[in-house]
Amino acid sequence: MIIDLASFIETERRYWEELDAFLDRMSKDYALTLSLEEIQRFHYLYQRASADLVKVHTFCAENDLKKHLENLVSRAYSEIHGEKNTAVKFHPLHWLFHTFPRTFRANILAFVLAVCVTLIGGLFGAVAVHLDPEAKEVILPFDHLLGSPGDRVAEEESRTGDHLTSKTTFSAFLMTHNTRVTLTTMAMGIFWGLGSLILLFYNGVILGAVVFDYVAAGESLFLMGWLLPHGIIEIPAILIGGQAGFVLGHALIGWGTRQSLRQRLREKISDIVTLVFGASVMLVWAGIVEAFLSQYHYPVISYELKITIGVIEGFLLLVFLTQFGRNTAGRQEKRPKESEYAF
Repeated sequence: MIIDLASFIETERRYWEELDAFLDRMSKDYALTLSLEEIQRFHYLYQRASADLVKVHTFCAENDLKKHLENLVSRAYSEIHGEKNTAVKFHPLHWLFHTFPRTFRANILAFVLAVCVTLIGGLFGAVAVHLDPEAKEVILPFDHLLGSPGDRVAEEESRTGDHLTSKTTFSAFLMTHNTRVTLTTMAMGIFWGLGSLILLFYNGVILGAVVFDYVAAGESLFLMGWLLPHGIIEIPAILIGGQAGFVLGHALIGWGTRQSLRQRLREKISDIVTLVFGASVMLVWAGIVEAFLSQYHYPVISYELKITIGVIEGFLLLVFLTQFGRNTAGRQEKRPKESEYAF
């Protein structure tokens, strides 16, 4: 048998290139998960390349082609039969940009529940302040929010001095405080999710009361310029903390599964920790923005600029949570493997 080398290469080249692309993906992404269809296709390409190598060894004297196919087949063999090192190192950037958003989407129903509870609390707070303005003294925990919004705006806009030396300490305080709130919201999920629900509802009540108070006083522009730059990150971070609490609560209750409590917790603990630490990273940014940008008002920084910055942050956060970590092949997304988690 004599091989028509040119015709042989022309026919088989696309299969070799496809196998090579598979191997490149596997070498670049240590946590890559293939679908059943992709595994079957990879095995077919490996078998075909092996058969081609046998033909070339038997009926062809082209050394460069032999070396290329030997390298391709040996790489594929190593991927299929080689022993994997189960001790995967922690890659912070991979965890942040792949594992965290994928874990967020894998538990999206818990996040939707956190949003709904907060919105209901916000509506309650707004109605309470509308019906009884004196309710602010009961609802709001911060003294600087109890006064007239107009007086607060006038006071803030009269401050033109730069107090940058105190901003670092204030930023650290905000990060610590907000992270504590997020961790508490998650931890309260141990009461079958009810604790997280109550805290999210109360946070919503506070937010709704503040928003209504400032909007009713005609200070919407100040409100958006004040809250958007940091709140567009801080509020979703706290909601993600609530999401983690609901995931914990669901694991404790065990609806829709016959697994034992230990199995349910073992399956979800990585998700919970990933969500909480991801939210903490978000709060670090929110604390910096709140201390160094949100606390400066007109005429130091225009409200329009601050609102624009907040909108851009919100858009980038939306893209990050919904698009990052997706499989480029467009197949159905799966829950991250345990090896992809940081902990």
